[in-house]
Amino acid sequence: MSFEHLPPWEALLRRILMAQLGDVRGLRVLDFGSGAGVTADHLAAHNRVLAVDPDEAAVRTRSREHDYEQRIGSLNVLEGLPENAFDLILCHNVLEYVPERAAAVRAFHRLLAPEGRLSIVKHNRAGRVMQMAVLLNRFDEAHALLDGQDSHAVHYGTIRYYEDVDVCRWCPGLRLQRVQGIRCFWDLQQEQDIQHDPGWQARMAELELRVSELEPYRSVAFFHHLTLTKACGDTPAEEVKSCCASSDC
Repeated sequence: MSFEHLPPWEALLRRILMAQLGDVRGLRVLDFGSGAGVTADHLAAHNRVLAVDPDEAAVRTRSREHDYEQRIGSLNVLEGLPENAFDLILCHNVLEYVPERAAAVRAFHRLLAPEGRLSIVKHNRAGRVMQMAVLLNRFDEAHALLDGQDSHAVHYGTIRYYEDVDVCRWCPGLRLQRVQGIRCFWDLQQEQDIQHDPGWQARMAELELRVSELEPYRSVAFFHHLTLTKACGDTPAEEVKSCCASSDC
């Protein structure tokens, strides 16, 4: 499935994200907060996918080039699923809007197979400050973000920011394996027309992928992509928490 029908910023995000996920084939996949099903449909070409989202209006418009199961709901759906049911769980730009996000993360841990991966994409506060100051000239909001306040998304409401390490604090049974930046440069790009050019997008994606784990670029990326796994059964909780302070564990 191609992402060319999406707005340029979203097409680039998904292109980078799919590259970071690697070759995903033959897996049991849960897409929690699947929205219009773009990612679920893309992965359903080579995987068995369950998509879950509470927004019936979004689900009605979902992508359906490939077969995948769609359910309406949220944590209530997860509660009815068996343990260790998925090899890959996706939660992309969702936890900022979920009131019970600690409960959601604990549910992911229960559902994740021992060798599975949890992929979380989240807003990065520093990247949002850069966007407000450089692109939007919204200095009051930049100051508010620096003061630790939340911000607002037009379609989804309040963006409740959290830190990368918070995921392991909510569920010490998870180990943070990797933190990658997404859209390190895109949100500083002033020339709007060129963003629609496929060649430009390919070169931008190549550069973004090159710096996605390099500092200081990762620190100011608009999104962070967290990859987590289940901690070993004999790993003390304190060691798991300390591991979350670094993406090099």
